[in-house]
Amino acid sequence: QLPTGLYKKVLVILHDSILPYMNEPTLMMDFLTVAYGIGGAISLLALNGLFILIHQHNLEYPDFYKKLYSLLDPSIYHVKYRARFFHLADLFLSSSHLPAYLVAAFIKRLSRLALTAPPESLLMVIPFICNLFRRHPACKVLVHRPNGPEDMSEDPYIMEEEEPSESRALESSLWEIQSLQNHYHPDVAKAAAILNQSLSEIEDDISGLLELSAYELFDKEVKKKAVDVPLEFEQVRGLFGKKNDIFAEHFTLD
Repeated sequence: QLPTGLYKKVLVILHDSILPYMNEPTLMMDFLTVAYGIGGAISLLALNGLFILIHQHNLEYPDFYKKLYSLLDPSIYHVKYRARFFHLADLFLSSSHLPAYLVAAFIKRLSRLALTAPPESLLMVIPFICNLFRRHPACKVLVHRPNGPEDMSEDPYIMEEEEPSESRALESSLWEIQSLQNHYHPDVAKAAAILNQSLSEIEDDISGLLELSAYELFDKEVKKKAVDVPLEFEQVRGLFGKKNDIFAEHFTLD
């Protein structure tokens, strides 16, 4: 039982400062699987070490994707380790052998959580979702379902279901991304509108978007050159600008 602060410090450096120098990195399997099961930021940080053990040392973790799915909650778009999580999630969901129901569950849950996400996170997660569609064409039914949400009295997707196979994500539609096409931030609305078109085969590079911050978005908007927009207006007459105003007979604006 380690204090939470110490857990985080160890897990942050484990994958690059500890595991590479161990004669038997597999000795860390129990430690990392227990840490992965704790939840919250500790589970996110355990992903790096688990990835190395799974990828290089043949670690089998039967409920790995179920646990990864459970880590998707509203805080995932706000946490300090957001970039690290989505970088690894992108790797874990890159295999074309994953079942369609599993990928659809991830797409649907990310989309539902995106409704309350800040713009800097949305500009990252929308290309992330588009990449999942490119890798797993069977999931495109979420976008191209005839008449989409208009044919559904309610969304069949079960957000509270912990088991991805039972979430009924493939029966749903991606109305959440459609609603983001009316987002107040123009860049988000433009990014969401790409799903109205046929996606190219080349994946979007999200590496430059993982660390995007609200400050960078604001700075970008401030540095935009203002465009003079021609306006049609009626010349002001009188004190209050109304036609046939009695004040216009006695007062003028110089």
